[in-house]
Amino acid sequence: MSDQYDQDLQRLADAFDLIEPGPAPSRVKAKIYSALMRQQAQTRRLMSLSEVRARGEKLCVFERLVQIAPVGQSVKSLNICRVCGMRALAERFDDPPIYWAGCPYVDLKNS
Repeated sequence: MSDQYDQDLQRLADAFDLIEPGPAPSRVKAKIYSALMRQQAQTRRLMSLSEVRARGEKLCVFERLVQIAPVGQSVKSLNICRVCGMRALAERFDDPPIYWAGCPYVDLKNS
């Protein structure tokens, strides 16, 4: 990043008077996570769900269904969270009523 960018960012940060800094609300973390996943999907192919599972990562129930479905790898490399209602809940509520095992938005809620 440029020095001008750093200076602008610092000036913006200085404009806010944080009384008690703490962790970001889970809805903010969810929006950031969604934006990062969207950007990554636009710039390169995401790992397929089979690859993710082979690395030992958890899949949510919906990702698992897509992973075992008889569809091509291009479908298995889609960001399933983009069409999931849990993402929408996580981006709008600080304590969203989601409890799916393996859901990244549940992990953000609990962090």
